[in-house]
Amino acid sequence: MMQPYLFPYLGYFQLIAAADVFVLGDDLQYIRSGWVNRNRILCNGEAKLVTFPLKRDRHDLAINQRQVSESFDEDMERLLITIKRCYIKAPYFNQVMPLLERLLRFPVRNLALFIEHSIREICAYLHIDTPILRGSDMDIETPTDKQDRVLKIVKTFAGDRYLNPVGGIELYDADHFARHGVALRFFKMDPIEYWQFKHAFVGNLSIIDVLMFNCVDRVQELLPHYSVCTAVEHEQPERIMAVG
Repeated sequence: MMQPYLFPYLGYFQLIAAADVFVLGDDLQYIRSGWVNRNRILCNGEAKLVTFPLKRDRHDLAINQRQVSESFDEDMERLLITIKRCYIKAPYFNQVMPLLERLLRFPVRNLALFIEHSIREICAYLHIDTPILRGSDMDIETPTDKQDRVLKIVKTFAGDRYLNPVGGIELYDADHFARHGVALRFFKMDPIEYWQFKHAFVGNLSIIDVLMFNCVDRVQELLPHYSVCTAVEHEQPERIMAVG
C-alpha cells in the first residue's frame, strides 16, 4: 500500500509490478511538502521540482478530500510547456508527450482521483497488470496503530506477506507482523543509470524522465531490478544497472 503520488519514480512502478495486489492509500492524510502533488524532472542537466497547486484547505484532510486549485487548467498548460522545453530532444519525446498531455488534461479536480488515473494509465502503457484498489473502498475501520491498518488490509486478501519500500523500515515491526502471520519484507530499487543528454546522471526523478529516455521494452526490463530483504538484510552492498 502506498499513497498516490504525482508521476512517481521508477521504484513505485517496480513495487506495483512486484505485488499481487496494490492498494492506493487515498484515504491517508495529505502531507504537505511530501511527494503526493509534486515531483522532479530533468531540466538543463539538473533536477527541477514541479508541483500540482492545490486549493487552500485544512491540513488535516485526507488525500481524497483535497482538490486542485481553481487555476489548475492554466497551471497544467504551463507545466506542459515546461516538460516540452526540458525533453523535446529526448529520444522518446514523440511517444510520451501525447500520453502526458492526456493525463494532465484529465478533467477531474479531486487530487486522489486525478493521480490515480495517471498511475493506472502509466501502468497500462508499461503493460503492468497488477490489480490496483483504493484504500477508501475497502471499508476498513481505521485502527490507532498504522501497522494494524496494514495488517487488516493484508488479511482482507488472505495475504501472508507485506512488501514496503525500504524507506519505511523504521515504521514497521517485523515481530508484530509475524505474530499476525504476515512476513514483513522491504523493497529496494537497484541503483539504475541511463543516458540523459550526456549530462552526469541524475537519479530518482519522476517516471516522466524514465519514459522520455527509455522505450517501453527497456523500462519493462528495468522493472525486476530491485531487491527484497528483511530489516536485518537491508544494508547489503548495492549494485548498479547501467542502461543504454
